[in-house]
Amino acid sequence: MSSVPASTSVPRDSAATGIALFLGALVLFAAYDAFAKQMVAHYAPAVVNLGRYTAIGALALVLLRHGDLRLWRQPHQKLLMARSVSLAIVATCFMTALVTMPLAEATAIYFTAPLIMVVLSPWLLGERVGRAQWTAVLLGFAGMLCIVRPGGSLPLVGTLLMAVSAVCYAIFQVLTRKLSGLVPGPVQFAHMALACLIVTNIPVLFMPHVTLPPWPEMALLIAGGAVSGSAQLLLLAAFRRVGAATLAPLNYVQLLLAVLISTLWFQRPPDALALVGMALIGVAGVYLARARRPV
Repeated sequence: MSSVPASTSVPRDSAATGIALFLGALVLFAAYDAFAKQMVAHYAPAVVNLGRYTAIGALALVLLRHGDLRLWRQPHQKLLMARSVSLAIVATCFMTALVTMPLAEATAIYFTAPLIMVVLSPWLLGERVGRAQWTAVLLGFAGMLCIVRPGGSLPLVGTLLMAVSAVCYAIFQVLTRKLSGLVPGPVQFAHMALACLIVTNIPVLFMPHVTLPPWPEMALLIAGGAVSGSAQLLLLAAFRRVGAATLAPLNYVQLLLAVLISTLWFQRPPDALALVGMALIGVAGVYLARARRPV
C-alpha cells in the first residue's frame, strides 16, 4: 500500500494508462517487500530502512526542486507531523516483523488497515459509516482471525508488530484525508520521507552493536529503496489519471503477489485456513472500495 496522498482531482482522459501505472507500482511494492524480507535476514531492520528512506528522501527533494523546501514551516504542522510519524512507526514495525513473519501473512495483516480506517473515521473524521462498511469490516476481521488464530504458528511478537503497523497505517490514511487539499502532495511526501529517515533509525540508539555495512552492500540497500521510491512515483502518476475509488480494489493484487512470492521464493506457503483468511480480507477490501465508490 502506498504512502502517497491520493489526488483530489479525477482526470478521466487516460484511465487505462493510470491503471497500468498503478499495477506497475504494486509489482514494485511487492518486489521491495520481498527484497526487504531477504535483507532483514542479514542486516538490522533500521539499516534496511536507512537505505530505503535515503533513496525516498532523494526522490522527495527532486519532487520539491521547484517548490517550498521549508518543510517545518508548513501550515497544519501538527497534523503533518502526526501523519509522518505514523508512517515511520509503520515502517519500523513492518520491517522488524519481517525478521520472523512469513511475507504473505505479514502482508495480509497489513492489508486490514483500510478496514481499521473505517472504524476510526467516525471519531477522527466525523464520517458516517453505513451498514455496507461495517459488513466489510466484520468480514475482514474474520479473515484476520483465520490468519492470527490461537495455537497458530505465527510468532507472537511479529504478529503484534504487524497489528501495530496496520493500526498506524490506518491513522496515516485518516490524516492524509484530513490534509487533502490543505497541503500539497509533494510537501506531504517530502515531510514523510524526512521524518521516516529520522524516526526509523531511532532504534539504532538502543542497539550499539549495529554498524553500517560496507559501501557496496549499503548501495544495494539504497538501490532497493529506489525501487520503493519508484513505486511511489508511479502511484503519483496513476492518481493523476484515475480516481482513487477506481484503483482501490486493485490494491489486493499486491496481496496475491505476496502469497506467490512467499510460496515460490521463500518456500513459506500459507496454510489452507490462512488462505481463507486472506481471501476474506481481499473480498472485504474490494467490497469496501465499491461501497465507497460514487454513483
